[in-house]
Amino acid sequence: MVARLQKITARILPQGPVDAVRQLLLFGGAYYVYRIVRGIVDGEVTTAFAHARWIVNAERGLHMFFEPSVQTWTIGQTWLIHIADFTYVNAHFVITTAFLVWLYFWRNEAFYFVRNMFMVAMGLALILYAVYPTAPPRFLPEWGFTDTVTDFFGQGASHSASMLYNPYAAMPSMHVAFALMAGVTGVRLVKWKPGRTFWLLYPLFISFVVIVTANHFWLDAAMGAVVAGISAYASAALARARPDAWAFAGATA
Repeated sequence: MVARLQKITARILPQGPVDAVRQLLLFGGAYYVYRIVRGIVDGEVTTAFAHARWIVNAERGLHMFFEPSVQTWTIGQTWLIHIADFTYVNAHFVITTAFLVWLYFWRNEAFYFVRNMFMVAMGLALILYAVYPTAPPRFLPEWGFTDTVTDFFGQGASHSASMLYNPYAAMPSMHVAFALMAGVTGVRLVKWKPGRTFWLLYPLFISFVVIVTANHFWLDAAMGAVVAGISAYASAALARARPDAWAFAGATA
């Protein structure tokens, strides 16, 4: 009976209950430290708006200032903008958390590499938020942007996060960074074809969502992808120090 219980426990908790609690506290603590620091960083409103306008001018100079027209088209598809608003508010936390839980319990051999990648990404984001505070497009109605999330959920929902919320932390888009890190990992680890397709399309859909809800410019999304790439490289470098514990393993291809 004891042997059977140990076997069941090993299957449910790959590294034992102590490690499961440790990872929960480590990742949960790091994430909320990230949110708190993100929220209390001095956004310097004037500087944040200046940076946002610089991005507008840069995109116009590249002839790639397409966000207002894409948002206008999406708003015309009522069902689509409602899906985008709901996804923006909920997917970042819910899907990321569900993915990490699945990763820990069912693909544990890859969890620690991905955990390190997320930690590095959050650290890089905090540095960028501090040195380059940026107002989101939704604060620039003069350029044709609409705050669709507030319109859909109401003003109160926009500020419900209290000190965990910084309205001038648009660069980089961590919605996109998290989605890309989860998406690439999912494609590499998931064997079920519909599941792999979901993870393949997920980062693209999140990029669409953050743009059409006017929460990020496409340059913010691009910088989120850069943060994800740097974090993956850093995690690979860390894995060389402890290849038995931190290397990425278990990929299907």
